Amino acid sequence: MLTRDHSPMSRSTSVMQLSDERGAADRVKVVEVTIRRQDGSGGPDPRNAHPEKKVPYLTDGDDHVRERAAVVLYLTDRFPGAGFGRAVGDPQRGQYLSWLIWYQGVFEPVTMLNWAEIDHPALKASLGDYQTGLGKLDETLARQPYLLGDKFSAADLLCSGPFQWFGEAMPMTPAVAAWVKRCAEQPSNARAMQRDQAKAAG
Repeated sequence: MLTRDHSPMSRSTSVMQLSDERGAADRVKVVEVTIRRQDGSGGPDPRNAHPEKKVPYLTDGDDHVRERAAVVLYLTDRFPGAGFGRAVGDPQRGQYLSWLIWYQGVFEPVTMLNWAEIDHPALKASLGDYQTGLGKLDETLARQPYLLGDKFSAADLLCSGPFQWFGEAMPMTPAVAAWVKRCAEQPSNARAMQRDQAKAAG
C-alpha cells in the first residue's frame, strides 16, 4: 500500500488535497509525523521515513518518492482517473511536467530568496528572480483561468501554494490574485485545511 508521511500545516498539506481531489484518500496510508518548523519548534521524528525527516515523503513497497513535485507527478500518474494530471500521450503532458518542475526548480527557490532578501547576480542569471517568475504566471493566467486551460489541475495546486500560505506578503498581479482565489476556493482545499487545523489544534 502507498504510505505518505505528513505533518499538518506544512508543504505536505497540498498532497493531502491532491489525495482528496483524486478520490483516492482511502488508498494512501497517512503517517503523521513532526518536523522541524521555521520558528524553531518541532524536530525530527523517528517515524518519518524521509532521510532528511521532511514531508511529504511517499513509499510504494520498496520504492520511494521525495520532493513535492515528484510526489504530485507520481500520484497523478498512479491514479489518472480523476484527470487531475496529464497522462503520457496527452497533448498537454509536456506543459504539465514543465509547470511542476518549474515550480520545484525555479519558482519556489526564487520565492524563498526574495522573502529572505538574498540577491546575487549568479542567482539571477541562473534562476531569474521573483518578478520574472510572477511575470511567467501572469502571462498565462491573463488569458486563461488555470495553468493548463479551463480546469483546475495538480499544476495549479502546486504552483498556487506559496501565495495561499504567505498571502499579501507575496506581491501579485490582478490575474495571479484572481487565480489564487479560484484555487483557494476549491472544496478540496477547504477540506484539507480543516483537517490540518483540527490536527494541529488537537
